[in-house]
Amino acid sequence: MELEFYGAAGRVTGSCHILRVGGAQVLLDCGLIQGRRADEALNRESLPFDPAEVDAVVLSHAHIDHSGRLPLLVKRGFRGPIYTQNASRDLCRILLQDSARLSERDAEYENKRRRRKGLEPISPLYTPRDADASLKTMQGLRYNQRQEILPGVELCFRDAGHILGSAIVELRLSEGEVRRTLVFSGDLGQYDSPILNDPDQIDDADLVLMECTYGGRLHRDRSQTIREIGEIVSAAAHDKGNILIPAFAIGRTQEVLYTFGMHYDAWDMARWHIFLDSPMAIAATQVYLDYPHLYDEEASKLRARLKGMPLLPNLHQTESTEESMVINRVANGAIIIAGSGMCNGGRIVHHLKHNIARRGNHVIIVGYQAYGTLGRRLVDGHETIRIHGEEYRVRARVHTVGGLSAHGDQAALLRWVGGFQKRPPVYLVHGEPEAAEAFSAKLSEAHGNRVTVAQPGLKLDLSAL
Repeated sequence: MELEFYGAAGRVTGSCHILRVGGAQVLLDCGLIQGRRADEALNRESLPFDPAEVDAVVLSHAHIDHSGRLPLLVKRGFRGPIYTQNASRDLCRILLQDSARLSERDAEYENKRRRRKGLEPISPLYTPRDADASLKTMQGLRYNQRQEILPGVELCFRDAGHILGSAIVELRLSEGEVRRTLVFSGDLGQYDSPILNDPDQIDDADLVLMECTYGGRLHRDRSQTIREIGEIVSAAAHDKGNILIPAFAIGRTQEVLYTFGMHYDAWDMARWHIFLDSPMAIAATQVYLDYPHLYDEEASKLRARLKGMPLLPNLHQTESTEESMVINRVANGAIIIAGSGMCNGGRIVHHLKHNIARRGNHVIIVGYQAYGTLGRRLVDGHETIRIHGEEYRVRARVHTVGGLSAHGDQAALLRWVGGFQKRPPVYLVHGEPEAAEAFSAKLSEAHGNRVTVAQPGLKLDLSAL
């Protein structure tokens, strides 16, 4: 009985861990590595296991840094089932097809460059057909539904409160006389965030595999965050500018729209034209509407009272490229929500080209920005940024609103892991080294757990725990 760390160990993206029980192999996630060009090139390297010998995948949630290499896994020989929560399965249909199209587009762009240099062309990492093949193997489960997925491997998904369908993975393992409970946090959401429930508390585990994305920092509390967003909206109106919001299609987009709807009158939102400029986010928002039974108590009561979710009568959902291009003619009074969330592609890049150099405009960063991304350069306060080979001076005001993050901060992570009745050993993943070390020290001090920051290739003998 063995656990081996592979992806998102020593970094945030590329979540993937290998569990071996009774001769079977189970992957926990199989995500894309994101960030710098050199980091993303790692996605093409050989996996440290034979995909054809993997018996099953357990997917914590749909975000591409957790799901994005599933089509590649199938392309390279995996033929087993992929277990995930029902809503995650529906969201993966959107995300994986989009990722495949981007892979084809990136390969086309790279091959133009290679032809000029007389180099051999490359193939896409995977195609929409590969994505479709992986989607056909997905089996959706409800929260709190226990199921034996392989001999000696019993799976139960618990609500992680991160995005719709996000799950804490609880695995009860048996091999001979050995019995172990492994809990993989997936990505944990904030407590008291809108729409979704708080992360479920689990009482018992022999080992906890835990994310620590924001293990070294605290977010502003919800009331301060709402006040901050309202002040930004007011400042942008005073400055007669536009507001750009790079937002992940799943999670942040829906929360931003919900927040605007909840404060429509107080923030005088009627004065704005609000553009949801992302076909993927439009489709994902419909999936959110299809799963009202997963909402928290506040959102459920609101939906019952309004016979739906808060409406934005001035919301324009722009699906076509032509509609998106027209937005850039709007000199002021526009709120533009577009992907990608890290500004490393998608329509938000074009909107930044037209808006970032203009004083009076505002950019609101609402999610995690990986090292090497354009979004990270904005967060770090670079005076100039490069877009499509050209330099642009950053004259727009950039605001980082950490309180809207889909990830729990240090206090939230401590609260969740402190709920285990005993003090199981904790292995930290999905965090940059500084965040992981900070959280390791804080967790040891606060709760007395034995904490290890996982590194790629580390193997644990679970029978020896």
